[in-house]
Amino acid sequence: MMNIVLIGYRACGKTSAGRVLAEKMRRPFLDTDALVQERTGKSIRELVAGGGWPAFRSAERVCIREIARRDGLVISLGGGAVLDRRNVADLKRRGVFFWLTADAATIRKRLEQAPESKDQRPSLSGGDAGAEIESLLREREPVYRGVADGVVDTSRLTVAEVAGEIMVLVAKMVKDKSKEMNNDVR
Repeated sequence: MMNIVLIGYRACGKTSAGRVLAEKMRRPFLDTDALVQERTGKSIRELVAGGGWPAFRSAERVCIREIARRDGLVISLGGGAVLDRRNVADLKRRGVFFWLTADAATIRKRLEQAPESKDQRPSLSGGDAGAEIESLLREREPVYRGVADGVVDTSRLTVAEVAGEIMVLVAKMVKDKSKEMNNDVR
């Protein structure tokens, strides 16, 4: 059973939709940011303060390498996890990637409304939040697009609607794969 891997920028709904999706599909849910914090005993902010983003990425890499060996999961990846090609390669072996998107204004609003954002989501650039969002979206969009097997714009959807959209895309992929396999048999 393939893994469902949710990718995208911060506050695009990966964790929220992932939890609902996992519940609906009766699958275990793993959030790599939460795993890193659990394993290191430190918040993301503390990890970054102590060793910079490379320390966080190193801990993230260890977690991803481990969970990539498992099947049947719904996995929420940290926003920058796909920047390491090894993470993508490991997870692609047993998974399909869904890129959850949102426009910059929606992301900023969600980050401002989330009380845990300041503690768990330190600035990636140290600059203005709005400028950082715009800049990083431009930088990461080609990576997300290149990795994604499907895309869901979460800007105007509820968490349940996002999970439903992913389920529809998964069902379509399974159906298409089944047709492909039947054609190969003939």
